[in-house]
Amino acid sequence: MQHMTNLPLPFENLNKPLQEQLNAEAKTVTITKGETPFLSDELTKHVYVVKEGKIKSYQMNLNNGKEQTIYIYRKNNIFDTVTLLDGESHDVCYEVLENTTLLMFPIDFVRDLLYKYPDFSQKFYLYLARQMRYLEEMLTDMSLYSTSERLIKLIVQDFQPGNLFRFNILEGLSHTETAKLLGTVRHVVERHLRELKNEHIIDIVNRKINILESEKLLHKIKLLS
Repeated sequence: MQHMTNLPLPFENLNKPLQEQLNAEAKTVTITKGETPFLSDELTKHVYVVKEGKIKSYQMNLNNGKEQTIYIYRKNNIFDTVTLLDGESHDVCYEVLENTTLLMFPIDFVRDLLYKYPDFSQKFYLYLARQMRYLEEMLTDMSLYSTSERLIKLIVQDFQPGNLFRFNILEGLSHTETAKLLGTVRHVVERHLRELKNEHIIDIVNRKINILESEKLLHKIKLLS
């Protein structure tokens, strides 16, 4: 039986009867790096919460092969909230970036919780609002910031525990995947990282970025006066 205490909104701090219902319905699913899951209508039947690992959702232009990552779901992220709400298949692709363990819930069960339990629905819609804010920020950044500035923002947010969709997202992520998240290409990401490293603002060891001069990093995206 699964223990749900450490899961995010809307699965945390619920009353005991509801907690027991969630425990009874949860099933554990393990998928391995490189898999492309949910190719059929699977996400019209189940909702998933990531326990460990990373899965990305993305769109691809089949004419030129260009790929844009939308989310990288990792520990405590929920998907697919769009299909949960409207019941329609979501036209996105998924790829497992590292070995991942998920909790799976029947989608009708979760919908029923939204109707029956105001506390649950309030927490769910708060989580959904944070997803929408993330997408809004991503779209705004693509329009208003350079690739270099977007990369710096991503590095800064990677160290912010309160950032639900960006905290710790870069750990183990290749430069190619980072580029897809930023809407650019690998060599551009590598060039910008090299510039930051040469300025002794960051250091990179085994794909892990360490910030050496946080104020200088923030100043580059004009967050400091």
